[in-house]
Amino acid sequence: MNTYSSSSNRPCKASSFKLVAVFLLLALCTITMVPSAWSQESAASPSSGSSEGGNPSSAGMLAAAGLSTLLYFPLKAVFAISGGIVGGLTYVFTAGDEQAAKKVWNTTLYGTYIITPDHLQGNRPIRFLGVADSNDAPAPAPEPIR
Repeated sequence: MNTYSSSSNRPCKASSFKLVAVFLLLALCTITMVPSAWSQESAASPSSGSSEGGNPSSAGMLAAAGLSTLLYFPLKAVFAISGGIVGGLTYVFTAGDEQAAKKVWNTTLYGTYIITPDHLQGNRPIRFLGVADSNDAPAPAPEPIR
């Protein structure tokens, strides 16, 4: 009876778990440190005349925007995918009425997917629902002749 070979799988499983944990930690550090490094590089260039990046406030806003996107994007993506499916079903059940399907698709597929510091500062609106294009709006019905 060889009991040594059955216990040899355990170190392999533990090392693969450690490898995955190290990879996830490295990915997390990359995600959190790269935006702040980019902001410092843009501030260090003398040709940059904007006040963007390089200070602790902008780094904090970038971190807050990244965290907000991590929470917001999955919800918006699920809503958009569901809207795509419902829009397709609307197209089928209305016997090919493309305008009815487009109303669903425009509302669910368009909108804000990524939160930026401009959104958090109030400079740009966060649109969970898409805004219909004014070119797709139907013309008003003419008044009846009396």
